[in-house]
Amino acid sequence: MERIDGKTMDLIQQNIDDLKKLFPEIVSEGKINFDQLRLLLGDEVETGKEKYEFTWPGKRDCILLAQQQSTGTLRPDKESSKNWDTTQNLYIEGDNLEVLRLLQKSYHKKVKMIYIDPPYNTGNEFVYKDDFRDNVKNYKEKTEQTMKANPATAGRYHSDWLNMMYPRLRLAKNLLRDDGAIFISIDDNEVHNLRKICDEIFGEENFVACVVWERAYAPVNLKKHFSESHDYALCYAKSIDNLVCNGLRRTNEANDRYKNPDNDPRGIWKSDNLSVGPAIKEKVYEIITPSGRRVMPPIGYCWRLSKERFKEFVDDNRIWFGTDGNNVPSIKRFLNEVKDGMTPMTIWKYSEVGHSQDAKQKLVQLFDGKAVFDYPKSVNLIKRMVELYTSEESIVLDFFSGSSTTAHAVMQLNAEDNGGNRKFIMVQLPEPCSEGSEVYRTGYNNISEIGKERIRRAGEKIKEEKLDKEGIENLDIGFRVFKLDTSNLKAWDPEVENIEETLQGFIEPIKEDRTQEDLLFEIMLKYGIELTMPIEEFFLKGKKAYSIGLGYMIVCLEEGLTLDVFEAIGALKKSGNEVARVVFRDSGFADDNVKTNAVQLLKKFGIEDFRTI
Repeated sequence: MERIDGKTMDLIQQNIDDLKKLFPEIVSEGKINFDQLRLLLGDEVETGKEKYEFTWPGKRDCILLAQQQSTGTLRPDKESSKNWDTTQNLYIEGDNLEVLRLLQKSYHKKVKMIYIDPPYNTGNEFVYKDDFRDNVKNYKEKTEQTMKANPATAGRYHSDWLNMMYPRLRLAKNLLRDDGAIFISIDDNEVHNLRKICDEIFGEENFVACVVWERAYAPVNLKKHFSESHDYALCYAKSIDNLVCNGLRRTNEANDRYKNPDNDPRGIWKSDNLSVGPAIKEKVYEIITPSGRRVMPPIGYCWRLSKERFKEFVDDNRIWFGTDGNNVPSIKRFLNEVKDGMTPMTIWKYSEVGHSQDAKQKLVQLFDGKAVFDYPKSVNLIKRMVELYTSEESIVLDFFSGSSTTAHAVMQLNAEDNGGNRKFIMVQLPEPCSEGSEVYRTGYNNISEIGKERIRRAGEKIKEEKLDKEGIENLDIGFRVFKLDTSNLKAWDPEVENIEETLQGFIEPIKEDRTQEDLLFEIMLKYGIELTMPIEEFFLKGKKAYSIGLGYMIVCLEEGLTLDVFEAIGALKKSGNEVARVVFRDSGFADDNVKTNAVQLLKKFGIEDFRTI
C-alpha cells in the first residue's frame, strides 16, 4: 500500500506537467529543453539585455515561495464553529500564505470570486514575515513579530510589501475558476505597484476595471494639500473571455426614467441619442421630421442607423420626433427589452454603497455599542462586487478577512436572492488586539475572534430582518472553523542524536496529541476533497470509520484491523456505495498477513485506490 507522505500539491511539478501537455516535444530524457521551447515560441522570446519588466529586491524568492509545498495542516475547531454539521462555509485561522498552499488541491479552480483588503502599506500597518524553511513553525512561534509596522523610512518599504503580496496572489489565481474574478482594495500608496504585479500574475489583457470608491463624505481640514476621499478596488479576471458581468440590479430611480407619452402598446420607454461619433460617410444623411424640419447629424458625427435601417425603425414606431413631430429624432428604448442588470460605472458613490464612517457605525451597533474594529469596509460595497460576478451557488474567498465584512455581505445577498446559496471561505491571521485597548477589554483577544463573532451576530440579525421571506429558514449562517497547525505526521529528521527515537517516529508517524478527526481532514486536504464535504461516522465490525462524500471515500484509523473489516468494505461496495478510495493507519493492521491479504481483497472488490497514513 502507498503511504500518504503529508505533502501538499507540488506546484512546480504541476507547472512542468502543464508545459509538457502544451509542448510534448520539449521533453528530452525527462528534462525540459529550453532551447527547443524558445525555438517553438519563435520571436515571442525576449533574449536582449534590456527589456521591459517590473522587478524589486526579493522577487525571485517570491516566486519560489509561491511554489513551495506546505508543511502544515488545518485542524477542526468545532467548539468555535456554528452549525458544523450543516454549513458549507469556512473560517480558517492562520497565516494566509500557508493556508492558500493547503487549499491548492481541494479548491483548485473552484472559487468564483476573491475579494481582499490587504494592508495598505501606510507605514503603520504590519507586513507578514514569511519563512522559507518552515512557514508554519514560524507562524506558530512568532505570531507577535508579524505585527511589526513597515515604516516609510525603511530602505525596502515598497519591496517588503510586494514580497508579501506577490506569492499570495500567485497562489490565489490557482483557486479561481476560469470564469472567476478578483477584487483588491487599495489606496494611493501601492495602487501603482499592485497594478503592475496583477498585470504580471493575471495578465494585462485580464484587467477589468479600477473602481474608485467614495469612502468619505466630508473633508479633513487638517490635511495640508488634499483630503483623500477615495480608495480603489482593482478588478482582474482569470480569463477575460470567460468572465460574465451580471450587472447591477435595476433601481426604481433608473426605471422612473421610462415613460410612455405616445401610449405605445409595447410599454414604457425612454429616448436615446440617434447620433454617434466618429462620422461614417454612409451614415451621414438628411432626415426630414414629420413637421418638415430638415436635420443633419452634428459635425463630426453620424446617425447610429443606416438610411435603410432608419426607415425600418420609423415604420416600427421606434423613432421619436417629439410630441409635435419637430424634435431631432431619437431611438425609443423599451424597458421590457433592456437587460435585467445595469452596466456598472467605475465611480461608486457612498450614497450607493456606503462610506467608511457608516460602515464603522453599523459594526458598532452590531456589537451593542462597542467599537471592535477601526476601518471595516461597507457591507454594501462588497455586496455589489459579489453581486456582479457570482451566481447563487458560487464560492467567495477572502484571505485578508479582517472583521469578516465579506462573509456578512455574502449572507446578506443570499437572503435577498431567492434561493441564494453562495458559500464563503474566510482566512485571517489571529492578530492579537493590543492589551489595554477598548476591544481587548471587551473580551476579544485577536481579530479572528472578532470576525467569527461578527458572522454569528450578522447571520442572526439577517434572519430576524427577513423573517417573513419565504425560505429564510434555510439561509446558511453557520461556518466550520479550522486552525492552521503543523502536520499531524512526524517529520523524518536524520540529524537528531537519538536515532532510535527517530526510527520509532517513522514506524508510528502520527503525533500523540492529534485526534482521528485531525487526521481525517489532513487526508481530505491531501486528496483534494473540500472541507465541507459530508462526513458520516459509522462502524465496521466494531471499528470506527468515516464515510466521506456519501461513501465515495472510507477512512478507518483504528488499531487491530482484521480481514472481516475489509470484507465489510467489500459489502458496502456490492450494496451500491460508490467506494472509490480507502485509507487506513499503517500500524492499524492486526499483523502483516492481514495487510497483505487486505490489498488482494480490496482489489477483488474493484477498489484500486488504497493508502495508509
